Amino acid sequence: MRKGFLGIFVGLMLVVLSANGQQNYAFRVAKLKYNGGGDWYANKTALPNLIGFCNDNLRTNIAPREEVVEVGSLELFGYPYVYMTGHGNVVFSEAEAQNLRQYLIGGGFLHIDDNYGLDKFVRTEMKKVFPELSFVELPFSHPIYQQKYKFPKGLPKVHEHDNKPPQGFGLLYEGRLVCFYTYECDLGNGWEDQIIYNDPESVRQQALRMGANIMSFCLTNF
Repeated sequence: MRKGFLGIFVGLMLVVLSANGQQNYAFRVAKLKYNGGGDWYANKTALPNLIGFCNDNLRTNIAPREEVVEVGSLELFGYPYVYMTGHGNVVFSEAEAQNLRQYLIGGGFLHIDDNYGLDKFVRTEMKKVFPELSFVELPFSHPIYQQKYKFPKGLPKVHEHDNKPPQGFGLLYEGRLVCFYTYECDLGNGWEDQIIYNDPESVRQQALRMGANIMSFCLTNF
């Protein structure tokens, strides 16, 4: 266990309440709430659907309802996986950037999923978190593409956006992938209920499988 990441260990042992009564879950995952006016709350059905897919196919035991956690909150340290999405502006204060940095270097994992329009904002704000690091594109041979589901050509393409190929970028701190950034891909839209975007089920399944790979990688590398 990484020094300073006791919160994650405690989070794994938490007992949470389900709609049917008391149920023990191994851990919870959260969506990141940030300032700046961007729609951090986008993709409302995405995480619950990904959680259900992981519990069914990876035999994980994740609490079925996502949590919401603010960038500057100490509660951040209770989640091994945190999801960030949106279309618009993102602003991290200095204190928030430092809190997120401590979370990530302590063993946490942030998945940033560009829902179209997030790129120019998130790159600037993540520089506040890691001034010494830059996003690098991960090779298709990276383990995140080689978990239970194999993606020899990298990320699946869910929505067209600017008709660019999907790219997976990472921030690597002391050799460890602490932040995975999915760009021109729109994985979260692929996780959403099928009725929302009417995507073919084959596309949704590819998105969910890639999401499961990210979750699996996160849980085996914190």
